[in-house]
Amino acid sequence: MAEHQPLAVTPAEAGLKLVQFLDRRLAGQIAGGELMRWIRSGQVRVDGGRAKPFDRLAAGQLIRVPPAAHAALMALQAEAPPGRPLGLPVVFEDERLLVVNKPAGLATQPGSQVTDSVHDRLVAAFSGAQYVPGLVHRLDKDTSGLLVVGKTAAAVRELQALFKSREVEKVYLAWVHGRWLDAGRVLLADKLLKTGQGRVLVDEDAGREAYAWVEPLLTGESASLLAVGLLTGRTHQIRVQLASRGQAIIGDRKYGRADRVARRERLLLHAWRLCIEGRCFTVLPDWGGDFAVPAGVLAGL
Repeated sequence: MAEHQPLAVTPAEAGLKLVQFLDRRLAGQIAGGELMRWIRSGQVRVDGGRAKPFDRLAAGQLIRVPPAAHAALMALQAEAPPGRPLGLPVVFEDERLLVVNKPAGLATQPGSQVTDSVHDRLVAAFSGAQYVPGLVHRLDKDTSGLLVVGKTAAAVRELQALFKSREVEKVYLAWVHGRWLDAGRVLLADKLLKTGQGRVLVDEDAGREAYAWVEPLLTGESASLLAVGLLTGRTHQIRVQLASRGQAIIGDRKYGRADRVARRERLLLHAWRLCIEGRCFTVLPDWGGDFAVPAGVLAGL
């Protein structure tokens, strides 16, 4: 790459803010404060003119960056390993989105105690690409099932807006302890409050409204299989709403009874169906034995 060759904004990057574009291209090698200083001092130019850090970019625009950025880009290019397989089952893919089946035990996003995540696998799989697909929403680490990824900056923004405006249908499957007593579909309505210990509690005074419908699919004395439709998207919502009614999800170490969880390691909560932009995707959980889900019980949902 020539020292002063500008960077061209690709169609996949269109819609990124200028500072986001630089951070992505430089793979976080330059501190955000330094990027902001470059932009505000005019060392970064867009189509030859000055720009603001949060200006959105269009495909084909040319971004001039200072020599330090070019040096970082050349080092990244030399060190970039070849892309490797994603390592996740792909349910659907087109030019805008990717739908994967996240296994239980895999985090969605990186963190201080996280050594592997969906985000990390996307970065590795798209190593060397000018745009790494972005997460649109998240699932808890121990929850399996459908996860949507945007393959362009515009797609990420548009899909996130659909989730925020509750225009996405999400149906989960969950095995809970005990017999579920309601025979038909019922609405769960609570107010949930996050605590400082990473937990969520039902708090009718200070909590945020949380709604979900529940329909029993199989019921027994010791366990019941439920379909749960999320109408809001609060943290740990399904787990808390079911546990607060005395029927925690099997394997829930955070909200279930310790004596019950000890008998089952895995959380039996799975994102089974997701409908977005007029298309619906489904994937069955890989639960086996007594917890296998007969396909016939899902026919009426």
